[in-house]
Amino acid sequence: MQSEPSPSAIRIIREGQRVELDWADGHQSQFDAVALRWLCPCAYCRGEAGLPGWLDANPSLSEQQTTFTGGELVGSYALCIFWADGHRTGYYTWSLLRTNCACAACISAPHG
Repeated sequence: MQSEPSPSAIRIIREGQRVELDWADGHQSQFDAVALRWLCPCAYCRGEAGLPGWLDANPSLSEQQTTFTGGELVGSYALCIFWADGHRTGYYTWSLLRTNCACAACISAPHG
């Protein structure tokens, strides 16, 4: 059984509005704030009980909705980003972040 990916370093860069992750296997990922907000996995953004989420009904995001104010680790499995609009319920698991890495190597890798 393959173990879950885990980062060895995490940097929330407020000035550049991005998150950088160095993974234990040597891989590196970078996410900008807009991409992370669209990726938010919380029930409010994604929907629940068959109902659409807020992101499904809103085709655009404001500057406050895509500006980091901070973040914190959630146990040993996720990162919670704090957004300028007060949103902070999305737990970005290591698996979610690694699966959605948009680096050239990950984009060109075959998925199966």
